[in-house]
Amino acid sequence: MLATDPLGADRLDVALLLLRIFFGLSLAYHGLNKVTGPSGLGGTAGWFGSIGMRWPRWQARLAAATEIGAGVLFAAGLLTSVAASGIVGVMFVAIVVAHWKVGFFVFKPGQGWEYCASIAVTAVAVGTVGAGRWSLDRVLGLQVTGWWGLAIAAGLGVVAAALQLAVSYRPEASK
Repeated sequence: MLATDPLGADRLDVALLLLRIFFGLSLAYHGLNKVTGPSGLGGTAGWFGSIGMRWPRWQARLAAATEIGAGVLFAAGLLTSVAASGIVGVMFVAIVVAHWKVGFFVFKPGQGWEYCASIAVTAVAVGTVGAGRWSLDRVLGLQVTGWWGLAIAAGLGVVAAALQLAVSYRPEASK
C-alpha cells in the first residue's frame, strides 16, 4: 500500500475492526465459559487450585471477569490499550501457569504457549496502533496510540500478570 492510497485507511480500519471483534469476543466467550461452562465457576476454581493458585475461587472470578470485560472493551474499541493490557495479563499468566512447560506448539498434549502468545501479541499490536476509525475510542476522543499505547498494553499487562503470579501462584515443587 502506498502512502497516497486513498483506500489504505479504510483497509486498515477494516483489519483492526476484524481483529478486535474476533479476538475480543473470543476472549469474552472464553471467560463466560469459565462461569457457565459444563463445570461452571466451581470447576474453573478447582482447576486453578490444582495448578497452584493460592485463592482459586477468587482467581477464577478474576480471570473470568478480566476475560469478559477486556474482551468486550477490546471488541468495541473502548479503552483499547487498557483492554489490551487485560488480555496481555491473562495470556501471560496462562502461559506461565499452564502452557510454558509444554513447549511452543499448541497441538502438543497439554497445549503449548503458541496460541496464548499470539493473542497477547495481537492485543499489543492493536493497543499500539489504536482501535481505528470504527471504534468507541475514536467517537469519544479516547485514542491512545504509539509508544503510550504500547506501554499501556504490554507494560501494564505484564506488570499486572507478574504481580498476580508473585502474590498468588504457588506451584508444587518438582519431585
